[in-house]
Amino acid sequence: MAPQLRIFVPPHPLIQHWLGVARDADTPDPLFRSAMEELGRWLAYEATREWLPTMETTVNTPLGPAPATFVNPDVPTLVIPILRAGLALMPGIQALVPLASVYHMGFVRNETTLEASCYLNKLPDQLDPRTRVIISEPMLATGGTIMAMMAELTQRGIDPAAVRIISIVTSPPALQKLAATYPSVTIFAAAIDEVVNDNGFIVPGLGDAGDRTFGT
Repeated sequence: MAPQLRIFVPPHPLIQHWLGVARDADTPDPLFRSAMEELGRWLAYEATREWLPTMETTVNTPLGPAPATFVNPDVPTLVIPILRAGLALMPGIQALVPLASVYHMGFVRNETTLEASCYLNKLPDQLDPRTRVIISEPMLATGGTIMAMMAELTQRGIDPAAVRIISIVTSPPALQKLAATYPSVTIFAAAIDEVVNDNGFIVPGLGDAGDRTFGT
């Protein structure tokens, strides 16, 4: 059976609470940043469930030996925030996977054509094919940026099935593009909004996540 794109919108009340805070136009920038951090944390918790490779061993408690399960340090995990809005989710994500390597990618969108172009690429030329990848991208709107990001990863030997995308609000155009080309990728989001306007913004969405995070 051919793989199908999987998108999870966890019904956790804290995710829904912080999504409401982030959507509210009256939320001040410092509180918006807190909301993004919390959304990154809770979505990363859901995304890493039964996904990070583990190893079984034994530890000695003060009273004797006990079986223990640890995240396997021999399987690389990396986090890629897509600049600049992806940085907003990073404190929450890194709190969950503190040993993960972080590689930054920067994309800028042409406001006329809505096409994404890369201005910063910190990925190594080749990645271990076993690598687990978390992409931090708060908004999946037209899909141009995330498609460019996935192309960079697959060119470096990453299996899309090993990728988890953490997003706040997604939209059908981006999901359809991912489903057509990278159907084995998995997305964790707080919401799916149906409309992308002529300027490439999700409606109702939450505005420009980068501007609201950095107060610009």
